[in-house]
Amino acid sequence: MSTDRRPWTFYVLATLFTAFVIFLYGPMISVLVLAFQGPSGALTFPLRDPSLMWFGEVFNPSRVGDVPGAFSRSFPLAILVMLLTVLVSVAAGFGFRRRFFGSTVLFYTAIASLIVPGLVLSIGVLVTARFLGVSANWFTTGLGAHLSWTLPFGLLIMFAVLGRLSPSYEEAAYDLGATRWQTVMEVVVPIVFPGMIAVALFGFTLSYDEFPRSWLTIGTKNTLPLEIWTMTTNVTSPSLYALGAMTTAISFLVIGLALGSIYLIQRKRGG
Repeated sequence: MSTDRRPWTFYVLATLFTAFVIFLYGPMISVLVLAFQGPSGALTFPLRDPSLMWFGEVFNPSRVGDVPGAFSRSFPLAILVMLLTVLVSVAAGFGFRRRFFGSTVLFYTAIASLIVPGLVLSIGVLVTARFLGVSANWFTTGLGAHLSWTLPFGLLIMFAVLGRLSPSYEEAAYDLGATRWQTVMEVVVPIVFPGMIAVALFGFTLSYDEFPRSWLTIGTKNTLPLEIWTMTTNVTSPSLYALGAMTTAISFLVIGLALGSIYLIQRKRGG
């Protein structure tokens, strides 16, 4: 008689995991499906006369909103946040490899913004900017607010990556006559580059999707998350779903590029 029957706990855990996946991806799948509603379709199921017409309506400001303008602000802001997050995180990661006076206090100060509610932080940024006479804009106050959200994640990732790096690689490079700069650029950076890609991915996606830290800090013109929120109050067509599908596709594209880059780097090393 076979005795390889699975225990009842397996089926319970499998059921819970299935429910979790449905809860996590069900709403997103619903939005992707309803984005293809036809002219007679509504904001709810069933799907009628599937078409691509609502994707075209996304770029009609008179019907939807200033989506192209919002994207032209969100995308450069996310790129700028990504670059600065990588630069500061890598520099801080190298700096914290050796303990120094006040390093613990400085570390906890740097990541303290993770526990501050985003809306409260955006209020603080706005008040400080007005006190200093700086006007609220996406490339000033908005940039600072977004960095307060992305930098702690970047720091934690780089601290973990550089903390696992064996000093023997650098010592070998010094023994072979390499300078400190050559050691960093030609030995250390290639080793930790997948971690830098992870930091870049966090920086881009967190900034691109950020709402509470953008609400009061980007000025009078919306970023894409704020524009989508505005659309939920005045747009009653599936074009809202079409925009959601497009932004989701962009996010998945960025994630795919990051994971593909890491895979190619690991494959090159293995080869």
